[in-house]
Amino acid sequence: MRIDEILARDDDPVFSFEFFPPKTDEGERVLGIALESLRQLDPDFVSVTYGSGGSTRDRTVKLTKWIKQELGIEAVAHLTCVGASRDELDAILRDIAEAGIDNVLALRGDPPRGEATWVAHPQGLSHASELIDLIAAEHAFCVGAACFPETHVDAPDLPSDLEHLKHKVERGASFLITNLFFENELYFRFVDEARAVGIEVPIVPGIMPITDLRQIKTITGICGATIPTALREALEWRSHDPDAVLQLGVAHATLQCAELLARGAPGIHFYTLNRSPATRAILSALRLLRPWVRREVVNQGVA
Repeated sequence: MRIDEILARDDDPVFSFEFFPPKTDEGERVLGIALESLRQLDPDFVSVTYGSGGSTRDRTVKLTKWIKQELGIEAVAHLTCVGASRDELDAILRDIAEAGIDNVLALRGDPPRGEATWVAHPQGLSHASELIDLIAAEHAFCVGAACFPETHVDAPDLPSDLEHLKHKVERGASFLITNLFFENELYFRFVDEARAVGIEVPIVPGIMPITDLRQIKTITGICGATIPTALREALEWRSHDPDAVLQLGVAHATLQCAELLARGAPGIHFYTLNRSPATRAILSALRLLRPWVRREVVNQGVA
């Protein structure tokens, strides 16, 4: 099923998980446990990342196919421009289609590990919008794209970033998933700015529960997300106690998701880092609380 059709349903919010292809036997074991655990929560879809520099290309297609065909969960395959010619990208898209996958998240991608700058393949593409053009010209996928509430690290400013994002939507992206963020006003301001320039497709907030302080510092340093000062200080104060860091991270993400849904976000996309406990706890709490129903009740009362 196409993700744009799932997002168009007029019922509960859409919940989805993101995984990356493991590189080791232990990684496969951990991912298997996470997938089995999270499958019980009946996610609307699962996405599978594409390693830096296209380093997990074959494993991405294999894992996405397994999730779709064996687990019976709707799947989204990430695809990046990095390290591939147009012909190679087209061949990968044919493989994805032959696996019965209907959805692709089209990304420029990060430089290969160890390289500081992004360089296009000589016969390849330079931007996600060009990849969307390639997909739209030859294939019938539902295409998603990424967006950045705090502006892409390579963009000079928000207006330029939004202009590029609008190009992706005009070329065929029918839904957007945000980079991780930890302050909800960043998301709501970004959505308002996107709507103001004519971007009308669903914008799904991407949430990464903080489970490890050192890890989240590394991730935010790479992607340009910021941790609010009060949250950072609270995490630092607990840095000697990993369990306390995890508990605070889960609590913060649960409150963050509840507010997002209560204020109209179409769903939540969880960056799981291939582990299930934090995401399982947050989603279970949200389904008990049902903040989106409270929003409807409040709206009716106001009317």
